[in-house]
Amino acid sequence: MRVRVDGGRRLRFDDGTPVTAASAVAPLGDGWLVAQDDATIAAWRRPGSVVPVRLLPPIEGLDRFSEAAGTKRLKPDLEVACPAEVDGAPAVLLLGSGSSPRRMRGVLVRLLDGEPVATAADLSPLYERTAGLLGLPLDQLNLEGAARHRDRVRWFQRGNLAAGIPSAGVDLPLEALVAAVLGRAGAAEVPVARPLRYDLGDVEGVGLAVTDAVALPDGRMLLSAAAEDTPNAVDDGPVVATALALVDDDTVVAVAPLPEVDGHVHKVEGLALRAFEGGTVHLLAVVDDDDPGAPSAELDLRVELG
Repeated sequence: MRVRVDGGRRLRFDDGTPVTAASAVAPLGDGWLVAQDDATIAAWRRPGSVVPVRLLPPIEGLDRFSEAAGTKRLKPDLEVACPAEVDGAPAVLLLGSGSSPRRMRGVLVRLLDGEPVATAADLSPLYERTAGLLGLPLDQLNLEGAARHRDRVRWFQRGNLAAGIPSAGVDLPLEALVAAVLGRAGAAEVPVARPLRYDLGDVEGVGLAVTDAVALPDGRMLLSAAAEDTPNAVDDGPVVATALALVDDDTVVAVAPLPEVDGHVHKVEGLALRAFEGGTVHLLAVVDDDDPGAPSAELDLRVELG
């Protein structure tokens, strides 16, 4: 398997404000919805335009959060975005990482009369059951990626080799997840099953851990992974390398490094499928460089599966 970068851009809103901490991406209407894990606002990137979309109300009067401002603990940390449907109409499902009680929310974004509208819900009981199934204490939960295949979602725990926590995944029915976010069913009623674990290897002794995933039409999945030297699920650390991994259920088929761009290691945190032609996959990737002042990058990736 080989990964190539065909192009890239920096993301800014139409008013020039940077899109920061891009953590997930999914198709919405004629564009792409990009989640910012440091904000209550997403970016809707459409042809010739990038506009803000409110996902959650302000938290203690704030819409953006940072370690420097002492507000990182407040952020919703939305790390997952995947395609969904609500009553037959396309939508985007977003999920928090679960790494603190404030990060256990789900959000659905739908288009009503062409305008994005968000609905949010607390999903704490679902996160608690997921942690239990994975055998993790709640303070080690860090669900950073998900891939949808047909009617199911595989939700990925980002591992931490230093803490002895493997990358892992669980399966959930999409319809039940959507119902829980819409308040049509309780979060505790969402079935969680099939805990799977993945060994993606390491770079310079730092384990590669899942940051996002996307499903291919045949059910296999491509995972983005980062070797980030951090002791826990909350603090950032230096990123030694990034990679893509091809997995077939719980089998790691191949791992390939992500090329550096201008000598810089980009921590890809969001993946979306653009096209799958023969043995070549075209992806849209978004990057969180953990720099609150810098606009996030968007990369066009081409993966030759071999």
